[in-house]
Amino acid sequence: MKLERVYRESSLLCFTETWLNQDTPDSVVSLTGFTFVRADRSAEESGKKKGGGLAVFVNDRWCNPGHVNVKVKLCSRDIELLAVSVRPYYIPREFSHVLVLTVYIPPSANAAAACECVHSTVSKLQTEHPQALIVISGDFNHVSLSATLTSFIQYVNCHTRDKKTLDLLYANIKNAYISTPLPPLGRSDHNLVHLLPAYTPVVKQQSPQVKEVKIWSEEASERLRDCFNITDWDVLCSPHGEDIDSLTHCVTDYINFCVENTVPSRSVQCFPNNKPWVTPELKALLNEKKRAFLSGDREELRRVQRELKYNIRRCKDNYKKKLERGLEQNNIRDVWRGLKYISGHGKHGDALQVIGDQAWANELNLFFNRFNSTRPSAPSPHLTRPAISSQLLPLTSQLLPQYSALPPTVTECFHQPSASVQSTPNPLCLTLDQVRRELKKTKARKATGPDNINSRVLRECADQLCEVVLFMFNLSLSLERVPALWKTSCVVPVPKISHPKELNHYRPVALTSHLMKAMERIVLSYLRNQVSSVLDPLQFAYRSGIGVDDAIIYLLHRALSYLEAPGCTVRVMFFDFSSAFNTIQPTLLRGKMEEAGVDQHLAAWIINYLTDRPQFVRLRDCVSDVVVCSTGAPQGTVLSPFLFTLYTSDFKYNSFHCHLQKFSDDTAIVGCVSGENEQEYRGVISDFVCWCEENHLLLNTSKTKEMVLDFRRNPPSHIPVCIQGLDIEIVDTFKYLGVHLNNKLDWSTNTDALYRKGQSRLHLLRRLRSFGVCRELLRTFYDTVVASVVLYSIVCWAGSSSDRDRKRLNKLVKRAGSVLGCTLDTIEEVAERRMLVKLSSIMDNPSHPMHHTVEALSSSFSTRLLHPQCKKERYRQSFLPTAIRLYNISLK
Repeated sequence: MKLERVYRESSLLCFTETWLNQDTPDSVVSLTGFTFVRADRSAEESGKKKGGGLAVFVNDRWCNPGHVNVKVKLCSRDIELLAVSVRPYYIPREFSHVLVLTVYIPPSANAAAACECVHSTVSKLQTEHPQALIVISGDFNHVSLSATLTSFIQYVNCHTRDKKTLDLLYANIKNAYISTPLPPLGRSDHNLVHLLPAYTPVVKQQSPQVKEVKIWSEEASERLRDCFNITDWDVLCSPHGEDIDSLTHCVTDYINFCVENTVPSRSVQCFPNNKPWVTPELKALLNEKKRAFLSGDREELRRVQRELKYNIRRCKDNYKKKLERGLEQNNIRDVWRGLKYISGHGKHGDALQVIGDQAWANELNLFFNRFNSTRPSAPSPHLTRPAISSQLLPLTSQLLPQYSALPPTVTECFHQPSASVQSTPNPLCLTLDQVRRELKKTKARKATGPDNINSRVLRECADQLCEVVLFMFNLSLSLERVPALWKTSCVVPVPKISHPKELNHYRPVALTSHLMKAMERIVLSYLRNQVSSVLDPLQFAYRSGIGVDDAIIYLLHRALSYLEAPGCTVRVMFFDFSSAFNTIQPTLLRGKMEEAGVDQHLAAWIINYLTDRPQFVRLRDCVSDVVVCSTGAPQGTVLSPFLFTLYTSDFKYNSFHCHLQKFSDDTAIVGCVSGENEQEYRGVISDFVCWCEENHLLLNTSKTKEMVLDFRRNPPSHIPVCIQGLDIEIVDTFKYLGVHLNNKLDWSTNTDALYRKGQSRLHLLRRLRSFGVCRELLRTFYDTVVASVVLYSIVCWAGSSSDRDRKRLNKLVKRAGSVLGCTLDTIEEVAERRMLVKLSSIMDNPSHPMHHTVEALSSSFSTRLLHPQCKKERYRQSFLPTAIRLYNISLK
């Protein structure tokens, strides 16, 4: 009776191996209250006369029989498949309908052919129905779809036949079902599996939020520009003299006050399952439809439904045009955000915000500042800063007669800050064009810093604000001081893992003033020009024409060339720092900047920039009431990565058997070990650890990993390296600069990661296509969002990856081409093209670490390059030999 009740209450019943044939009528096997769909086995196609066949029963109380449609029927020697589309009476708004695929794969089937059949069917259905919930169930025997459909999750975790799990269920959403076993049905040798829904709709995952949003229109922007145009900035700046902090607060408050009184705002209630094309008018029609339904007026209901259908089509068309405008303007960020929002891909920004009370915020704030000894307590600066009086709006000389008679020198303050400052010459004097250009580069959607100046204000009113901003920038450089408000950081903790449990599971991302970031970008350009000649030659960050690909190519080239010698082993130590940027010591950095030839005025300004930085933590519902003063450059500032690069530039090592290479704070030591002679490798590691201790850099030994490359058949055991009393773990795989390396260098791990990411992004491409976006803009989105993931660092791995891995990625590219309706270049074609470009850039850049290696292979008789001697296949298929072979072919 209990089993019968389970059948009656189930929404779907899926059966494999039904043993039905064309002589068995539906009436014999139909169930009362269920819609029956069957797919019998064909003897001609399957090669078998008995058994087989699929059946699906759909509960009429769950779905109207008229909304049950057969989409696909397949029968072959390797697989039997039945795909049914159902539209239940109730389904969460994030899904359009449900696609149920019932599969039977015989024990004798070809696993690869069966997986390819399922993959092609699912890809076609996803392209046609990108918003559908897809469920794949059936008897898979020895076949698994985990490597084929990487975005699908398998939910059956109980035994279905003896001690084996042969019957599986895959779905394209997380936390969808909970499986429980049931006794077999009749004489079946398989247990039944009861899957209970566990999915929480998006509308229930997060409570609605009320937000205050600014309504930025062209009229509002024009009014704001007019307000700044009639402002007499001399009157605003002159009373403060050289008090840079007072001046900064005054100008900041005035800008915010003008925005508050010029740009209108409104309260918006945000539901987590809101569609971006839904407008207030559409919501009103939905409520009108509910009222008509409850009243029982069918004529009114039909009228509202027709109007609602028309308006939904119109709103979607408007949203499609908005996406097209974003793609035409190359504004991929907004398109990417909108698609993630409507598809539920990843977490929303609000969901990433940490929830807690004020005590939790204070504890996080002290933890993030644990590297500093002084922790003065003070109220948050954004709470103590007084609000500007309403009498200061428009602040012109006509409205403020008490400031009408000003000294003549004040009108020249934008070019000559003060007489006392002029006595100390400072070569770093910014220009109006520099400031205007940087303000216009400000991204309009960036979060505001502690000064609450909206980034859109700086972008929209760059011409009106550039003069006063220039004055503050030059005054700050002349005084060699950074205003406290600009140094203040609002730290937002971002979870590093899905379910953080410790303080160390949060990453501190600092929000700082947009004005300060604009100034940092200008200072960074000056600083790079001054210190470019003294940077570590093996520092791959912040160098023109050199990037992540070059760092990985160099590491692999050195490692594979070492392994050409018999009996050699390559050991690579990947170091991890604890809050690297925060541990920069200003006193030590000053000495290094003097040795590098940095201007003393700029060096003094940078030291002031790094010291006494107020910091507070902001959670979703509260802000820490204690402000701590930190030292160093927090994560999220513009200068911090480059200052760390300069800070670590004095430790260099590069010999034939061992070298140290860097990419900002990502540091790796590569050593070639012949036999058991590890003295040089371990010596460099010991020296680097001592240097880190002397420079107060904290190594995170728990995250520091070592990978050993030893391709011998019977490699000896390797003794781990001990750092600070802890043996470093030797790992088989490591993610270095976004590329997954393993100790075999076969790129299988990296291909799996790229395939998973590519399938996830391909879903977004399908969603964009469902809006009817034109093909040219779809191609732009593919190149920017999808191809950038699938082809990431392709020059590093394309030549030496296996045929199986390249076929997997080519299938993904082919699926994308079917969505776009065009033929895309294969992995091999893209790799050859990019390898030639990379090789040409190496040859044209004398500062590239591999330039001399390529130059030594130049032929003295022609423009060809000599092919390097390669004894082993891995080195022969790596970047340099492959690129040289392609280069020589291109010269023919």
